[in-house]
Amino acid sequence: MSAPAPSSPATVTAGPLERQEEVLTRPALAFVAELHRRFTPRRDELLARRAARREEIARTGRLDFLPETAAVREDPSWRVAPAPPALEDRRVEITGPTDRKMTVNALNSGARVWLADFEDASAPTWENVVLGQLNLIDAFERRIDFTDARGKRYALRPAEELATVVVRPRGWHLDERHVTVDGRAVPGALVDFGLYFFHNAHRLIGLGKGPYFYLPKTESHLEARLWNDVFVFAQEYAGLPRGTVRATVLIETITAAYEMEEILHELREHASGLNAGRWDYLFSLIKNFRDGGPRFVLPDRNAVTMTAPFMRAYTELLVRTCHKRGAHAIGGMAAFIPSRKDPAVNEAAFKKVKADKDREAHDGFDGSWVAHPDLVPVARASFDAVLGDRPHQKDRLREDVRVTADQLIAVDSLEARPTAAGLRNAVAVATRYIEAWLRGLGAVAIFNLMEDAATAEISRSQIWQWTAAGVVLDDGEKVTAELVRTVAAEELAAVRSELGEEAYAAGRWQQAHDLLLKVALDEDYAEFLTLPAYELLTG
Repeated sequence: MSAPAPSSPATVTAGPLERQEEVLTRPALAFVAELHRRFTPRRDELLARRAARREEIARTGRLDFLPETAAVREDPSWRVAPAPPALEDRRVEITGPTDRKMTVNALNSGARVWLADFEDASAPTWENVVLGQLNLIDAFERRIDFTDARGKRYALRPAEELATVVVRPRGWHLDERHVTVDGRAVPGALVDFGLYFFHNAHRLIGLGKGPYFYLPKTESHLEARLWNDVFVFAQEYAGLPRGTVRATVLIETITAAYEMEEILHELREHASGLNAGRWDYLFSLIKNFRDGGPRFVLPDRNAVTMTAPFMRAYTELLVRTCHKRGAHAIGGMAAFIPSRKDPAVNEAAFKKVKADKDREAHDGFDGSWVAHPDLVPVARASFDAVLGDRPHQKDRLREDVRVTADQLIAVDSLEARPTAAGLRNAVAVATRYIEAWLRGLGAVAIFNLMEDAATAEISRSQIWQWTAAGVVLDDGEKVTAELVRTVAAEELAAVRSELGEEAYAAGRWQQAHDLLLKVALDEDYAEFLTLPAYELLTG
């Protein structure tokens, strides 16, 4: 791509990486600088709007569909643009970071789509940011084959067998400290989008695909409008027709659940679907109603299944909304990681995954997510049984679905309550995840589940909520800061015993423990734990 450069490109302040010059070209950095100058001021306004809305929720204890956009919801005539051929059939999607091994394995997995993740499954070290971009370029150029240290060879299958890449840039709230314009850090979202689009938009069109994106942590239709304007500008800059970019929006915040139609409407030239991002959705629900009293206290994470009434309301509304507007509805994550040692664990887990995917397919979803290649056939079988040879089931309009504003936040409809085991699990999982994140790993296998940043966010938010609300656990003990510190110390000692002194010392366990206690117990709730964690991230 070539275009007139602005007065100065973005500045890179990090030390050099091998082959970085292939990604951080002057024209690419000029494009990133132009994105920043045009769109970061609006990003800042929208982040301020998030804070104001959160204050309103704290004051009123409720949410509702927006009266000012009722005309959009009530207009039956509009639809999103038809899906391009590469995104017509999305029955199984695999997610994962853009390291070299994952890139090959995900593309070869048999899934229709790979969510190539620069967000929750990737700790934003400079190496991950830049080399992740390089790995995608190498994959599209078919020069990513490699042999690992053990002699195992990784090579791409024929092009027609590869998954379609859909890139997830970072959320609007995170800045990239290693890239500045006019002395200010550029939003990570614009760095990730800008570098990928600049280097690959024309290349992907030549491959019969296009620049496709997943948009994370969107909280309103105004944030979707900002992304739409970014897409319009980028396409004009590159000399591409409007609609070349396609975006799937993760409905993973509680506020976005009330604006699904408006979000699709804002992106209608570029929209290709919505996704039920279940883990971040629970985090957002806790975050926004964390001081809302007992009726908003969630039980243990594992007790909040997709059959919970308020989660059913959310997913069924998503399917109805998408199909009403001609968009794909993509289901949530199956995070189980198969065990090479325990067939009994696998058998039980595969049954749960199958039941989850069967439910999604029968509810009308057009596809769903998995975290491991071994789960691709399980999810595919569930959707094959419902779809057959059809690429999707958008004709299922789900006009039977009627969801009220109150049903979406009816947390008190759950019978489950917080438990001592749940508190311990939240501490253990969050500690292990944060420690790995600080070492540059964003997708981490913990207790046979593939966890990402959303897991740690739920865990620390539940600890915060239970402590603030003085929840009494099933063993009769009240959750206090002192109890949380005791459990955290016990879990840290257990890790030390499990790993041994040498391996423990090589990790970042004390920092992870300290950061967890800070974001779980500080009176001032951190909006995202990755913000203070980023300050501790090396590289």
